Amino acid sequence: MARVTVVDETTSGAKTEQWMLDVVEERLPLREVVRRRVFQEVAEFNARADTVFRGLVRPTDAEVELNGFRLREHRRIDPEKQTALALEAFGRNGFVVLVGDRQVEDLDDVVELPLGVEVTFLKLVALVGG
Repeated sequence: MARVTVVDETTSGAKTEQWMLDVVEERLPLREVVRRRVFQEVAEFNARADTVFRGLVRPTDAEVELNGFRLREHRRIDPEKQTALALEAFGRNGFVVLVGDRQVEDLDDVVELPLGVEVTFLKLVALVGG
């Protein structure tokens, strides 16, 4: 089993705390990497009694806040729906993914996941007035 390091970053340079994602395979399509990442963060959120979701994309009916998305009340997030939102966000350039120092441009591209590789999810922030 390999462990890859997941990092969220914004174009302003802000980074979240890195965390580990366990994968058995050494090669996976990017779509599957995104799915597994979302499933893990949703499972961790659903196990807590919290109203702030710190994930890749905003759940439906959540408000953006510093370092996360606030839900009106704690509720379970559906990992399938959250994965669909993440894949849609990737398709409209809401974020890009870097595996090591290589940008992966297509969800069907197969990426190499050697032990300890860093997978960066770079969230693109819309420019004001642009």
